[in-house]
This record gives sequence, structure tokens and C-alpha cells, in this order.
Amino acid sequence: MLTALSIRNIVLIEALDLTFGSGLGVLTGETGAGKSILLDAVGLALGDRADSALVRAGEDQASVTASFEFDRLPPAIRAILAEAEVDVEPGEPLIVKRRLRAATDDSAGGSKAFVNDQPVGVALLRDMARHLVELHGQHDDRGLVNPRGHRALLDRFAGADTVGVGEAWTRWRGAEDALQAAREQVDRIAADQDLLLAHLAELTGLAPVAGEEQELADARADMQKGERLSGDLAELQHLWAGSDSALAALRSAARRLDRIAAEHVLLTEALESLDRAVIEASEAEDRLARASEALSHDPQALDRIETRLFELRAVARKHGCQVDELPAKMHDMRSALDAIEGGEAHLAALDKAARDAGLDYRAKAESLSVSRAEAARRLDVAVAAELAPLKLDAARFRTSVMRMEQDRWGAHGIDLVEFLISTNPGADFAPLAKIASGGELSRFILALKVALAEEGGAATVIFDEIDRGVGGAVASAIGERLARLASGGQLLAVTHSPQVAARGNTHYVIAKSSEGTVTRTGVTRLDAAGRKEEIARMLSGAEITSEARAQADRLLERA
Repeated sequence: MLTALSIRNIVLIEALDLTFGSGLGVLTGETGAGKSILLDAVGLALGDRADSALVRAGEDQASVTASFEFDRLPPAIRAILAEAEVDVEPGEPLIVKRRLRAATDDSAGGSKAFVNDQPVGVALLRDMARHLVELHGQHDDRGLVNPRGHRALLDRFAGADTVGVGEAWTRWRGAEDALQAAREQVDRIAADQDLLLAHLAELTGLAPVAGEEQELADARADMQKGERLSGDLAELQHLWAGSDSALAALRSAARRLDRIAAEHVLLTEALESLDRAVIEASEAEDRLARASEALSHDPQALDRIETRLFELRAVARKHGCQVDELPAKMHDMRSALDAIEGGEAHLAALDKAARDAGLDYRAKAESLSVSRAEAARRLDVAVAAELAPLKLDAARFRTSVMRMEQDRWGAHGIDLVEFLISTNPGADFAPLAKIASGGELSRFILALKVALAEEGGAATVIFDEIDRGVGGAVASAIGERLARLASGGQLLAVTHSPQVAARGNTHYVIAKSSEGTVTRTGVTRLDAAGRKEEIARMLSGAEITSEARAQADRLLERA
């Protein structure tokens, strides 16, 4: 609900602060007083195109601030704000502000938008606008006129459960997507079946083992070292072995020293040192023997290792992987071939699931379609009952519910819903948006809103001169219906009709004043006496008569 509106330097409005309550608020004033400026200011706060010409002459900037009671706003507003990461604390108002700069020689002007003092894009204001304020005027192209919202309006009128249809649609599309993906996979694999078999046969014959490449490379490296060191090793073994080798001489010396070591302590110590030398030399001999064995060069074994390495690496390059990944590649190929063999059974199961999900969706969507058709008949009757009192006797209203082509079905069902009207006998039905008369359009919208008893719409509804061109009983009927719509909510009506004005819970008068060359527009909230005087003015014109005041009393008493 709109609770306050603050306007600064918008055209003729210098400074204006208004507060609003629930129920029906009416705005009256003489033609040219500035009612359109007020509505332009509201539109600016809700994201309409910024025009620097709106800035009051002689001022640098203008602003409009609209405050809403956040706790009473539609849930959709919370979702929009959450997505935009704009926080509104519980109990606080939602404050929307638009600041507009005047155009100068150096600047084309421009605007900035804020929500609760946080800078936001103007697009966010537009997203919120349809949930905050619904404006119906002479050139309405939003709200009930827009056919994109007609299906949801009819569903709310019907009390239809659209959630089940949406869930069934999601299940059906998911099942169809799974089936399509499986078909594409089987087709893709089947096309390569012969190649898969050839590759698998090659890998099976090769029988790669994880870690094998490193083992073969290490063994080849050792053999290549042995080939390079074979001469040195042979010479060392010759020097180390035999009766004339260094080790044999050390052992002979140790035996001779052992016979005389007891003769002197130094000889004993010398024997101990020589024994250690013999032991170390023996260990060196053993290591040389083992090294020679480990680095032994077998040309045939080296050739086998190199051939195996070449084959493994060539196959790995062919499959674009590492040698150690070849066993996993074999597993994948076997799985792919198994999928081909079991693919038909899997596809059959997925196809059945998709068909079952499709039948379930169709059943739910067709049931919803029946509900819509029945609700459309009831809505047509309800709107028809409202047309005659609103001086639309010759007009006809029809809710069109048409089955769409299957490629347009969706979570919303299988129907295209649109509100159509015919304004003259024999004339074809046409969309609401194409009606010629703005006054008729506003009254059609009023009739439709009354018939729908709409819930879940915008928090605030504004009707701009819905009573244009009518009076007497028709104006009274309009006022009665506006008051009914405003019950429990908030509705603002710009009106020239005293019958409508008398129905208001609150009454604002818009007036223009001049001081020298300065012209200003102001808005005043009227008390009971002021209301009586304003309604009398609307009844009598420039000169307010006692008869006009008496008639104003009667209108206020009946309201």
C-alpha cells in the first residue's frame, strides 16, 4: 500500500508531501490543475522514462519519493528485492526514490534510482512497478489490458491448481530429455561399434598394465648403462679376482702377519687393521659382482623391452592418453560395447517413462483446460452483469480459451487465454488493447476487476478519469464499484464526477495558483466541510449555489 508521496520540483509542483491510507482515495480539481503531473511523478518513481523536461524551470534537479507499507506488499516484491540483494527490515517501509537532473549545455540530464537509500538500476523499479501500482487510464497498455497476464487472472478466478500441472510438465520434460540423451549416446556409440571392437582387440592383445611403462623404462636404462660400463666392470673384476689380485695379496699378508702378531703389540694392531681391509675389500668384491650381474647387457632382452615400450606408447598416442591410462581406456570401451548390447532395453524403459509422464501431464493439463473453460463462462456472465450499469449496454465480453499447438505447451498448461470485447452489435470481438475509446476501456477494466474480485494484484490501483464522458446513474455505478474494489485494499481515483468523489474515504483537491510569473500546483487533503464544498463546486461549476451544497450533502449521505 502507498503510504506517502513526496515530490520536489516536478513541472509546476515545487514541494508536495502527501500521505495516503487504505480504502478509496479520490483526487479532484479543475481541468488543467495538474492531475497529470501528479501521475507522471508516480510513474517516474516506478521506472518510467526519465524526461529532463519534467524538472521545474530554474531548478537543477527534481525528485519523487514513494513510500509503501512493506509488510502488506505482494510476496513477489520480496523475491525481486532478494534477487537484487536489497534488504528491507521487517516493519520498515519500502521507500522508492527517483532523482532527475535538468538538462544543461554541458549535460543531457539523467536520473538515479534508490530503494531504501541503496542505489539501484531503473530496471529494478520497473520490475517492482507492476506489483506496487496498477495504473488504468486513457491509454492503458499494462495491467489487465496486457494479454500475457490473462491466463493467470482466469486461473485465480477459477481457483485452479496450476502447481500440479507445472510439476507434471517438469517431470515430462525431464523424462523426454533423458530419453533423447540416451538415444543420442546409443546412436553415437553404435556408429563407432566396429572401430571400438578393433581398438579393444588391439588393447586386449597388448594387455597393458598400470605402472608397466616405468618398470620397462628403468630396466632399459639399467641395460644401457651395463652396455656402456661393461669394459670397466670386466677390467675391475680381473683386477679383483685371481691369485695375483690385490685382494689375494691382502689375504696372504694377513696370514703371514698372523704368525708373528703375538711378538709385539704394534704387530697385533697392524693385523687388526689388515683384517678390516680384507673385510672391506671382500665386501667391495661382492658389490662389484652384484653390480655386474644387475647391469649385465643382454641385447635380446633390451630389444624386447624397447619393442614393448614402443608399442605401448604408440597405442597411447593413438587414443590420446598416457600409457598408464590404457587399462581404464579398455574398461571404457568394454562399457560402451555393453551399452550397445543393453541399450535397446534401457531405451525402452526410458521411452515408457517419457510416455507415462506425457500422459500424466496431458491429463492434468486437460483437466485444467476444462476448469478454465468453465471459469471463462462464469467470468463472461459476471462481466456482462457489470456492463449495463456502466453504460456499456451494447458491448459484449468474451474470455477466449484456445488450445495451443503442442510446441507451445508448458508449465502453464495447453491453453492460450485472452480477454476479448465487442463494443457494438455485430462487431467482431477484438483484444482489450485494441478498443478505440479510452473511456470505454477504463470502464471495461473496472467491470473486469469487479467480476474477478482480483486477489494477488498490485498493492495500489489508480484509475485516471474512468468516469470521463459519463454522469448521473453511470457515474454513481462507477463510484459504487470503485468503493467496492477499494474495500480491504487501496484504490486512488482521479475523477471529475461528484458521484465518484462522494464515495471516497479520503479526498484530495489539486489546484493551481499563481504569484506574479510563478505558477504552482498544490494538493490539499480535505476535511468534511472541504469535501462538501468541493463536491458542490463539481456539481455547479464556477459559482457554488445552495442547491449544489444541498445535493452534495445528499451524495455524501448516500455514499
